[in-house]
Amino acid sequence: MYYLLYFLFFSAGGQPILSSTPLQVLFYLNSWYFAAFYLAEILMFIYKGILLPYPTDNLVLDVVLLVLFLGLETLRIFYGWKGNLCERSLASCASLFILFPCTALAVYFLLLQTFVLRLEFILCAVLLCFYGLEFLLGLLSVSAFSRSKVY
Repeated sequence: MYYLLYFLFFSAGGQPILSSTPLQVLFYLNSWYFAAFYLAEILMFIYKGILLPYPTDNLVLDVVLLVLFLGLETLRIFYGWKGNLCERSLASCASLFILFPCTALAVYFLLLQTFVLRLEFILCAVLLCFYGLEFLLGLLSVSAFSRSKVY
């Protein structure tokens, strides 16, 4: 029994595993949620572009921001995922810093675009809840990685 517990909580070198399982689960869930969010946003932009009097300049701006959002979110999840699994503070900090523009874009899609549908409001609110949890768990993980002894 002792060996099983030792195996579960310590790596092969005898040092404790510091990566956060809840944070890793949140990254996994957020990656799938963002894929669904992105698909829903594309479909809602098609709906708004066809049926609503959406100004062309605003539609182009919103689509460009959505593509930028996809790139930033992909980069953030990648750095957070790898930083947590490899217990690297720099990659995890990069993920936390990229979280701020992603949050700003989520707030933009939540409140500031030309037409905000109720479904968009709900999807962005859930995304912001994910961001809040990931920020707190990310800070805890970075502090744990920073306190660990490097040999």
